[in-house]
Amino acid sequence: MLRPGGRGVHQSHEGLPVTRYNTLIAVERLAEHLGDPTWAIVDCRYRLADLAFGRSAYAESHIAGAVFADIGDDLSGPVVRGETGRHPVPEVAALAATLSRWGIGQGVQVVAYDDSGGSMAARLWWLLRWLSHDAVAVLDGGWPLWQARGLPVRAGPERRPERQFVARERPELVWLAGQVEQARTDAACRVLDARNADRYHGENETIDPVAGHIPGAVSAPYVENLEPDGRFRSTEELRRRYLGLLGGVAADRAGCYCGSGVTAAHDVLAMAHAGLGEARLYAGSWSEWITDPTRPVAVG
Repeated sequence: MLRPGGRGVHQSHEGLPVTRYNTLIAVERLAEHLGDPTWAIVDCRYRLADLAFGRSAYAESHIAGAVFADIGDDLSGPVVRGETGRHPVPEVAALAATLSRWGIGQGVQVVAYDDSGGSMAARLWWLLRWLSHDAVAVLDGGWPLWQARGLPVRAGPERRPERQFVARERPELVWLAGQVEQARTDAACRVLDARNADRYHGENETIDPVAGHIPGAVSAPYVENLEPDGRFRSTEELRRRYLGLLGGVAADRAGCYCGSGVTAAHDVLAMAHAGLGEARLYAGSWSEWITDPTRPVAVG
């Protein structure tokens, strides 16, 4: 179980203590490590309604030293119409090659950020943990707070020296549709829906062709993990929130989903940061669930 705060102390090759961040990191702490070759910063800004936004925003200005990750091209696999959700988990070998190109490997602390409260950056956080790279954190407050503090930025593309990323898949962190079908009626499990409450209720659905939620799922909008300024609520508040949502179920017996498996990782991250343990991710999420018309749907 991760302890609240999401930090751990490890030893360097020289035997010196090294602090590793594995849930959230403050902008002040990241600023202390700019230029450190053992730290990799990844810009994950993304807009579903404007697929060119992230790359364009990164080219205009980004945290000094950061590389850019495209949610669709880099952090998702190919979409198979009628079979997968909108952002399938990428193939392990393809993702490992991408991470190697970004200079991510053993001993590298990764920091992912976006401009939307960590909702996109949590995707990279989860993918790295899925492949057994635990030294990864989301920048609390993200790009808006970094800018507000006047911390160093750059324009144009950046590259890092390549490293070898060795992927060790953790399949236990993933729930497949069949497991969700079993869990939704099992009192010892919990299914959490990270979308906004209106989409959970089947109202105002403008993204997916079917409205509603997985029957038995509990509404747990990821936006409620955040303060108005886009930073995460305190560990105490997050712990209270999720203990209520879990209703006595252990985090590792819970699974989170959203529209396509991206923002659901925010709920997984929040529980880990609160020290509750690591929930599972239904990576296919709602957009995969509804590809099979025999799967039940609830509204209201």
